[in-house]
Amino acid sequence: MTIRSAKFCVAIYLATGLLAARAMAQGDPVKSFDPATAAVRKPGTTVRIDLIGDSTQTDHAGYGRGFCANLTAQIDCVNMAKGGASTRSFRAQGLWERSLETKPDYMLIQFGHNDVVFNRSPAPSGAAAAGGPRSNGAAFGGDRALTDPGDYEKNLRQYVTEARAAGIKPILITPITRQYFETDGKIHSDQTEHCITMRKVAADMNVPLIELQNESIAYLENIGEEAGHKFEITKKDAAGATIYDKTHFNWSGSYVFGRMVAVDLGKAVPELKKHVRPEAAKLPHEGEKAMRVMERGSVKIVLVGDSTVATGGGWGPGFCSDFSPNVTCVDDALNGRSSKSFIDEGAWKKALDEHGDYYLIQFGHNDQKTTPALHTDPDTTFAANLHRYIADVRAIGAVPVLVTSLSRRNYKDGVLVEDLTAYADATKKVGADEYITVIDLNQTSVAMLKRMTQEQADKFDKGVDPDTGKAAVVTSGVDVPAAAALDRTHLNPYGQKVFGRLVSDAIVKTQVELGPDLIGVPGGPTTVQPGGPPGSRPVSVPIQPVPRPNEN
Repeated sequence: MTIRSAKFCVAIYLATGLLAARAMAQGDPVKSFDPATAAVRKPGTTVRIDLIGDSTQTDHAGYGRGFCANLTAQIDCVNMAKGGASTRSFRAQGLWERSLETKPDYMLIQFGHNDVVFNRSPAPSGAAAAGGPRSNGAAFGGDRALTDPGDYEKNLRQYVTEARAAGIKPILITPITRQYFETDGKIHSDQTEHCITMRKVAADMNVPLIELQNESIAYLENIGEEAGHKFEITKKDAAGATIYDKTHFNWSGSYVFGRMVAVDLGKAVPELKKHVRPEAAKLPHEGEKAMRVMERGSVKIVLVGDSTVATGGGWGPGFCSDFSPNVTCVDDALNGRSSKSFIDEGAWKKALDEHGDYYLIQFGHNDQKTTPALHTDPDTTFAANLHRYIADVRAIGAVPVLVTSLSRRNYKDGVLVEDLTAYADATKKVGADEYITVIDLNQTSVAMLKRMTQEQADKFDKGVDPDTGKAAVVTSGVDVPAAAALDRTHLNPYGQKVFGRLVSDAIVKTQVELGPDLIGVPGGPTTVQPGGPPGSRPVSVPIQPVPRPNEN
């Protein structure tokens, strides 16, 4: 296999969205879930409300956290929404069963954005097809897509019936609009059919209905397209340019539309009106800071870890180069360190003294070693160290992000050796317990490497020139075979770029405020085809900061 074909394999892997399907859905970090304690309520609360839906309901990309912030302290607000979910996949992935196990008093159910029907007939002239243009299955595969136009209604009715059987009061919400403005200054919604169906189910089954589709359209059309942008997150188009997302919300958007849903809940369910705060909730410090970042305020990211993150042979330099000059990226990772020794040697204190805004933390390679100064047990001492890192970062007002260990690149009988799984799993568990972003670099790097041969994977090695396949150091004018210089752990500049990109693309899926500062790659892993109904066009984000919303 040639070097050129190895690079082509990487490009195809990234650009075809094989990562996106599993690791890059817009939405929230993974949360811990224990069936034994799922029904335990927050102390002092008297009513539990669950959010059941897709990414537009989540905390990090939807109106979820804004909704919960607008309820009184007597409400235990539990967000069970999932990025990429449809009425079908929410059940297929076990999320509905989990939601029932939380035993809420009320469920707010909103689906539609991902309920796409494969190969359906085009909508009548002048009507918007539910879920947008007819799908051929390329964008919405697996358990997300519906197979029949009637499935959406059937699924909604089943949710209502099962909620009631469990003693839960369901409330339906028509899908919040996407910001698909056209030249007439009006929003041309792609959710019309879903809303008609939602209203029908609500009327037939006597379910309270929140008319979020119509209200969100009226609100956005009143303020206009330009003003509506201040509530959106961004993404990259096929040319690598930053454009508005048109679907998901930043902190300000979450609080505006979350307030809308909370007020409407009090109207739809009168007994809950007393639990809606009389005044709109204000953004917390964390939200104000995130909005300053999104508006292109200066930001510092600090990288902490071992040699697979460090400047000499880790993904750190590639990650740092993916961001605009507005981002100061400090790579404090050190060769040979474990989660234990990094603290014991004082390196962690030095990193904290940087007073970064975000800390990306990856350990595991050296925690495996038996040396007492380095070794940790994945489920006990390693996990305890990660909890400490998170607590220390939060104590200085910064945002912690965990990264699972970059895979080594050793193959046995043509099969990749996966020897970091225990530490990767422990990292994900800690992240879920703490409800913070975890970038599963182990999973994404393993997935990429499994599609390669040993020869192809060796092109990433620190000791190899990726353009020649030979050792980077040449002695007496004689080419040294690549195998003589391989450690199959550390990265050359090409490997740093490839794996650093996996990390940078992943972080903006939950820390959405960093999106405007991520440099796009034409046709690369950040490629997202412009969304919207037929005829809609992507809108480039201006260089100047997005205007801050009024505090209301």
